[in-house]
Amino acid sequence: MATIELQDISMVFGLNGSNHEALNKVCLHIREGEFISLIGPSGCGKSTIIDVVSGLRAPTTGRVLIDDQPVTGPGTDRGTVFQDYSLFPWMTAFENLRFAIEHANGKRDPDSFDAEAERFLKLVGLEKFRNAYPNTLSGGMRQRISIARMFSLDPKVFLMDEPFGALDSLNRIYMQDLLLRLWTRGEKRKTVLFVTHDVDEALLLSDRIAIMSPSPGRIKEVIEIPFERPRCRKTLGAQPEYLALKSHLLSVLYCEMLDDLDRQLEEPVAGGTPA
Repeated sequence: MATIELQDISMVFGLNGSNHEALNKVCLHIREGEFISLIGPSGCGKSTIIDVVSGLRAPTTGRVLIDDQPVTGPGTDRGTVFQDYSLFPWMTAFENLRFAIEHANGKRDPDSFDAEAERFLKLVGLEKFRNAYPNTLSGGMRQRISIARMFSLDPKVFLMDEPFGALDSLNRIYMQDLLLRLWTRGEKRKTVLFVTHDVDEALLLSDRIAIMSPSPGRIKEVIEIPFERPRCRKTLGAQPEYLALKSHLLSVLYCEMLDDLDRQLEEPVAGGTPA
């Protein structure tokens, strides 16, 4: 487990010869063993935050601390699952897992790599597909391999960037339940930073939800989710408190989108005549 601290994170990109501010002084504290979701409109910088915490991008200003240590680049203490699966297409399901395990634990007995890969394939129900290549598997199966790979590396922190966004509704439900079952295994839960557009998904999975404003992204509000674990999706959605939280989240997100639209409409069109 690990704590994560985002301290005044700002990110500016060069875009078409000018600067685009993607994030503006984002501050967020993520507790040890907590599952926190980032939710907000498209383009608000959610994926950029994942990149910064993972060490794939350095912020323009500010810093990220993990267990009070500054993040200066990628590290084995963090595992990342992306929406596009990020599997090696020339490797089988088994080989993708084994490669990750071997390169994260190069000093261990090589014979243990095979056993670990087999164990995690079985854990996600894909042992019968060990020799299948990614292009022969469904999206849900490929994402199960990505999640198995992340768990096999045993990082302190899980970073998940809309991992179920491209899945159909049935596979999405399955993957949510699989993630929660894997996450709650063992004595200590990992710290999870999870990006989603789906309000129901955030309410089901999270301990807290951080709502982001449109670009430049800021943390507008952080909401505690009061429901005890384990959560039953069949009964959760009918609880008055759940419906009230869902209504509040949708209201905040919709108002932010309308405000952003108004700001865009007020901006003069390049080359146009001011009204």
